[in-house]
Amino acid sequence: MQDAPAGSRSADAHQSPRLPAWVAALLYPAACLAPLALAATRTVAPAATWELAAAGLGLAGLAAMAVQFVTSGRFQIVSGHLGVDRVMAFHKTAAWWVLLALLLHPVLYVVPTSLADPALGAERLRAYATLTHYRSGVVALAALAILVIGSALQKRLRLRYEAWRGAHVLLAALALGAGLHHALAVGRFSATGALGLFWWALGALVMGIVAVLYGWRWARLHRRPWRLASVVRVADRIWELDIQPVPGTPPLGYRAGQFVWMTEGARRFPLFDHPFSVADSPERPGLSLIVKEAGDFTGRIGQLAPGTPIGIDGPYGTFTLEGRDEDAVLLIAGGAGIGPIMGLLRDLVARGHEQPVRLAYAAGAPENLACLGEIAAAEARLDLRTLLLSETPSSGWSGAVGRLDHARMAEMLDGLDPARTVALICGPGPMVTAVADGLIELGLPMDRVMYERFDYSEGASRLDRRLRRRFLALALALGIGIAAFVAALG
Repeated sequence: MQDAPAGSRSADAHQSPRLPAWVAALLYPAACLAPLALAATRTVAPAATWELAAAGLGLAGLAAMAVQFVTSGRFQIVSGHLGVDRVMAFHKTAAWWVLLALLLHPVLYVVPTSLADPALGAERLRAYATLTHYRSGVVALAALAILVIGSALQKRLRLRYEAWRGAHVLLAALALGAGLHHALAVGRFSATGALGLFWWALGALVMGIVAVLYGWRWARLHRRPWRLASVVRVADRIWELDIQPVPGTPPLGYRAGQFVWMTEGARRFPLFDHPFSVADSPERPGLSLIVKEAGDFTGRIGQLAPGTPIGIDGPYGTFTLEGRDEDAVLLIAGGAGIGPIMGLLRDLVARGHEQPVRLAYAAGAPENLACLGEIAAAEARLDLRTLLLSETPSSGWSGAVGRLDHARMAEMLDGLDPARTVALICGPGPMVTAVADGLIELGLPMDRVMYERFDYSEGASRLDRRLRRRFLALALALGIGIAAFVAALG
């Protein structure tokens, strides 16, 4: 792939430093197991194996709960090489094993007693749940359970997006704060010494993270304002927003395919922001967002008036062609996924890309297809072949009807070397899964199939299953660390 011109490369200076994926993978278990290493240096009264396991789960679980604040997807140093959707999928997965570890924490403490006297074991467990001495631990566990289970059921509960995010932050802060108090007040290893200092330092670090997320970012949204220049309907319930920086606001410095968090008007506060892909090229001043009406906020996106103050936080994401050297580019969009795909296409046009480009764009009906005139014009500027698909037939529609199946994907790859082609897919989860797997079956290497979706689910494609195995490997590393702690002190 040819080099980007100097104007595009200059955007790199605005990108935050990013940890390599393997470094992030090593740092996670190191951070979660750090309190166990400190606890192992303490001299305490002998304890049964079950009690040591309970202590290990509590220590690692509390540290992992703090790490959840870092894996919120807002820190480019963590998500820069992994992608926000993958980091958030990990965030959701890790929340379940944190909850499991901390649920087992009090239960394992009473196992030796229960083995000797079941009634006494049950009485001891009730004491953990009711005595004032342990109340902060109960509060932490209750807040964590509501947070994790509530997040899993958020769509079914039909909570407003902003209400859910506000509750999420408050419950997370309550769970961690109460958990730290519990560790310092009643912890066998944590009351004094290096581990006690570790918990105080961890609490201060998380407070700093929250201050950055909801204080510094809030101030930045107001110090670097943008304005809505225009909002234009480009398809049924799909709008394109042209957003320009106010004089004095520096350029965004994004790469085509990345996304931003947007707020508007008086609601320029991080709890009210929403993620939207940039549908534009860095070669053009300002930025464009293509937004589909799909929820509380987007349902009124077309009613925003030109001149409305806009808050932009970003850029984020790895859905880009940065550093790619393949011979051909395959762009695939489904529905609202046209946003980042148009950004990539516009950037290829702006940069005078000379190698083959293939575009497949599917929607539920012809009236849902956006930017058709611009796509047609791009065919005169690029070595571009386009497949437009409507899932349902319609009068006056002369394009293809149906889904992007195996045969159509093979047709898109005709004349290209699959091993030297990079595919970028954005659309609904089921479509992303089917298309990603289909392209791998047609010969594209897994590391040349990229996708983006904002539901933050792990999905079910081959790529997702590989990602899940990596998550499980991290969980296994934590288990091995806890077992080593028990063996060392047992």
